[in-house]
Amino acid sequence: MRIHILGICGTFMGGLAQILKESGHEISGSDIQFYPPMSDYLDSFDIEMIKGYDINSMPNADLYVIGNALSRGNESVEHILSNSLPFKSGPEMLGEILKNKKVLAISGTHGKTTTSYMLTHIMLDQGRDVGFLVGGISNNISGSASLGSDRTFVIEADEYDSAFFDKRSKFIHYSPSTIVINNIEFDHADIFNDLDDIKRQFHHLIKIIPSNGNVVYFADDKNIRDLIDMGIWSNQIAINNNAHSIEAVYSDKTLKYEESIYSLNELPLIGEHNFKNYISAILAAKTDGIQIQDSIKSLASFDGVKRRLEYKGSFDGIEIYDDFAHHPTAIEFSSNALVTKNPSKKILGLIELGSNTMSGGSHGLSLVESAKSLTHVIWLDHNNVLSEDSSIESTNTTEDFISAAISAVSDYDIVILMTNKDSQKILKPIADYFEK
Repeated sequence: MRIHILGICGTFMGGLAQILKESGHEISGSDIQFYPPMSDYLDSFDIEMIKGYDINSMPNADLYVIGNALSRGNESVEHILSNSLPFKSGPEMLGEILKNKKVLAISGTHGKTTTSYMLTHIMLDQGRDVGFLVGGISNNISGSASLGSDRTFVIEADEYDSAFFDKRSKFIHYSPSTIVINNIEFDHADIFNDLDDIKRQFHHLIKIIPSNGNVVYFADDKNIRDLIDMGIWSNQIAINNNAHSIEAVYSDKTLKYEESIYSLNELPLIGEHNFKNYISAILAAKTDGIQIQDSIKSLASFDGVKRRLEYKGSFDGIEIYDDFAHHPTAIEFSSNALVTKNPSKKILGLIELGSNTMSGGSHGLSLVESAKSLTHVIWLDHNNVLSEDSSIESTNTTEDFISAAISAVSDYDIVILMTNKDSQKILKPIADYFEK
């Protein structure tokens, strides 16, 4: 089948393109712009790429897959609709491919990408050629997607909507047998009105998990407990639910499972959030036959995910980190992890309010509290969300933000940039400053 993908350069759609190619389909795609690493990635699979959405350039296809970044008014979209051409969303297309797979899905507001790669790494390290599609770049695994020969498939299960014509969350399409719910908080203010909206989408997912399937979750998360109270019909693997059968204790980095206690002290990634990601991956792997001790051994060689507290190097003795934090809780996780590891060092936070939720003001001044453990913070606040507090150092433009950062960096031991946008546009000028 010839399939043309609109919006192919997104991480999800690019990964889908690879899986469709591996499934034997002829694939092409269009997008507004192509740039590394995705352009190189797609080129390595000999996928034809067309710049822009001009209908004169759009090839004939048996099916068009439309990414969720596209909407009505797009020239290609209007052409498809006006001519009754067959189309599907990316998640729906992937769901069809996964019908014959055993799907292990990782969901939650935070930690999806890292946990998904942890689980994939465990499986591969244990000799299982699992398929996977994850929205990020691992330091251990080549590429962000693979069909795999194993029946098991690992997917990062996003609660964001599927397409302009399908407002259901992406994860509804994957029909998982095991779902991990790391946490639930309010996010994606552009499509959800409130936290209850998000809980409802998660409960739609819970409803389609089979009775012999598994729901792995942290019972000490109030929002998850609310979700479970709405009804559950599958096997519950509840962590820290006061039953003491499964306990994860961060203070001594142990996992108690039934009558056995396992130490995670030797695992490399820092922070309580990564400890919880470890636990989720280990228990998800156990639902697919991997013993806990074997998972821990495999995770010892897992080097993390790019742009998740990623160490970028040392410049004049100043350590630079790049982090994808897109939510106050993620900012707090990353900040606290760095401070705990470096209690005597001065740490400068450079934080861009990049997500729709943060930049739209949904979190208000609570954003400031999320980074309070850092020595100092400079905020890139495009929409003046933080303007009410005159004590906050903030800028409205990227240029001013970079200038403020360069003026300040020499006074600190560690600098962490937190943004879900293009981090290189900020990190490169800082690196250039040090080189001069």
